[in-house]
Amino acid sequence: MKLKLKKKNLQIAIDGPVAAGKSIGAYLLAKKLDILYVYTGAMYRAVAWLGLKHSLDLKKEEPLVKLLKKSKIDLDKPVKKGQVCRVEVNGRDITNQLFSSRIHWGSSQVAVFPKVRKHLVFLQKKIAENQPVVMEGRDITTVVLPKADLKIYMTADLQVRAERRLQDLLEKGEKATLNEVIKEIRKRDKNDSQRQTDPLRLASDAWVLDTTNLSIKEELEVIIKKLKKLGLVE
Repeated sequence: MKLKLKKKNLQIAIDGPVAAGKSIGAYLLAKKLDILYVYTGAMYRAVAWLGLKHSLDLKKEEPLVKLLKKSKIDLDKPVKKGQVCRVEVNGRDITNQLFSSRIHWGSSQVAVFPKVRKHLVFLQKKIAENQPVVMEGRDITTVVLPKADLKIYMTADLQVRAERRLQDLLEKGEKATLNEVIKEIRKRDKNDSQRQTDPLRLASDAWVLDTTNLSIKEELEVIIKKLKKLGLVE
């Protein structure tokens, strides 16, 4: 059944640690509501792609920021099967190039830079100004959309998150073990929560959604139920 938005510029903000179910949940929710899904992680991946494309050292901020400010990053609804979003850099669709291990590593590198984050936060706020969005990332409820209509902090048990992440990697043909992924996630959690600029943290007015024992379908149903309860959709 089609859902009707009760607010023209509805803002749904989703935060949480890696592999908590944010990306697929946000994508399916946006699809259900027929609004834009803003995968902010893809924007950091795009910055990494841009830097590597121009042979920059991703551990140096200034050259990267200079290049970023001269470039144009756009997000839109996907047009190809299997995609959750479409990312364009200077008019070129680079979506399928953003999910390699190299880009994953690069996005973690560039995401710690204050000036990179400041520029992308500006772009993310602009995207949400005149249209309804489901925006997902690490600092959405606290920094990007602090006045969002619904703030969700999505989390799950570490073991479950690692199993999900491992499955994603194996499906992409990459080799990894569960112990390696657990170690990687622990490190990522620490980096996200302890970084100086825009750390991952729980907003005081966020709704905590534990997806440990939820399927994707159940996760979506719970969120829609919450939106209806708040009178944001019908």
